[in-house]
Amino acid sequence: MVSGFAVQLLNGLAGASTLFLIAVGLSLIFGVTRIVNFAHGSMFMVGLYVAYSLTQFFGPVLGTGPIGFWLSILLAAVTVGALGALIELLILRRIYGAPELFQLLATFAVVLMLRDTALAIWGPDDLLGPKAPGMKGAVEILGRQFPQYDLFLIFVGPAVLAALWLLLRRSRLGVLIRAATQDREMVGALGVNQAWLFTGVFALGSALAALGGALQLPREPANLALDLTTIGDAFVVVVVGGMGSIPGAYLAALIIAEIKAICYGIGTVEIFGSPFAFSKLTLVVEFLVMATVLIWRPWGLLGKPQGAVRGAAAGEAPMRPMGRAGVVTVGVLVAAMLALPLLRDAYPYLAVLMIDILIAVLFATSLHFIMGPGGMHSFGHAAYFGLGAYGAAALLKGLALPMEVALAFAPVAALIGAALFGWFAVRLSGVYLAMLTLAFAQIVWSIVYQWDDFTGGSNGLVGIWPSERFASKTAYYYLTLALVGASVFALRRL
Repeated sequence: MVSGFAVQLLNGLAGASTLFLIAVGLSLIFGVTRIVNFAHGSMFMVGLYVAYSLTQFFGPVLGTGPIGFWLSILLAAVTVGALGALIELLILRRIYGAPELFQLLATFAVVLMLRDTALAIWGPDDLLGPKAPGMKGAVEILGRQFPQYDLFLIFVGPAVLAALWLLLRRSRLGVLIRAATQDREMVGALGVNQAWLFTGVFALGSALAALGGALQLPREPANLALDLTTIGDAFVVVVVGGMGSIPGAYLAALIIAEIKAICYGIGTVEIFGSPFAFSKLTLVVEFLVMATVLIWRPWGLLGKPQGAVRGAAAGEAPMRPMGRAGVVTVGVLVAAMLALPLLRDAYPYLAVLMIDILIAVLFATSLHFIMGPGGMHSFGHAAYFGLGAYGAAALLKGLALPMEVALAFAPVAALIGAALFGWFAVRLSGVYLAMLTLAFAQIVWSIVYQWDDFTGGSNGLVGIWPSERFASKTAYYYLTLALVGASVFALRRL
């Protein structure tokens, strides 16, 4: 028992090195450019893919020895670093003065582009690379076998941390990076070329993420889902450690990785006679840690409060009253929407499609209400969408209420969740607010996804909607149109 738990802690140390390599690049980029780079997880993913391709290329040329393998790892990091520099030059350099939301959306667009590019180049299948030459075996620790490669990874994190410390403390580039982290406008006023400094930092951060991905080649296959799963963990580490703090990134990586390892080590235990799987709560636990740190110390364990950026873009202007042309346009649109079911014979799927579109319209309008006039950047809006859906399902299945009653009271579940989350979230602003809302959304998703008995887990709850009165697609379409129209009108009038 003790030996198994100790090995899990060692696994946590190996995982901490990988988390640190990803998060430290993200922290560097944010510290200098003040951009929260959603595409950073994509650099990790592309680094793994590129390392796989390079090992396949160098294998026949250099054989299966260590030269080809480690050359592939290093070249993958350099290649993705160059890709990061190109992205900064072509996209990000043009939006440094834009509102934070636009910057986030731009980097998320890069995520989608890189994922589609990876799909076109490497295909949809998982690709598992070769084992590291000379590290294919295991060593015995407390009577348990521990992979040699994982033991090597434990030392990678501290080595990179030391190298970055030397870079930042003993080089002119490091001095400029530290100065830009404190006051990038003043650095520019002193004659430093900010543009090339930003490009260099973005390339360095991307290369570090790619190095973390390439080093995973013997441990996990390259796949297209790594970008978003990785960026979630990286955000947690950076926020917990402090944005812009390199030691904070390593400390947070250790905390998060070890907490997850402990959850895996505990496994499934009985609490009050019911089995409770701690191994399924790793995502919940790490985002709980993030939420706690944000509430207690928003700038992170070793970070510093971020001052306002001079020259930042102004917020969105209040909505203006709709003119006559707008009223006419809305009237024509409503008339067209009312007449759409007349085409159901020619287009049987049209009603279903329009129901989905109307739901998306209401979701987008409510999100805009928070982000635009409300001025709060929320990444957790989908949590309220889910709470409303599961609230309606619970009322219908658990209390056997009619659909109409369940539909009327379902928003109360989202309202309770919003009131609870909002009590904590409104104390923050900017990127810290966005990260806290993301943490809350991930906590809700994890609980819903893993609470099989109540929510159905990954299968969800099906076959409960709608009632006989609205069983036809046309009737349900008109119900959706009426509710969405009334809701959008109410939000517009607020």
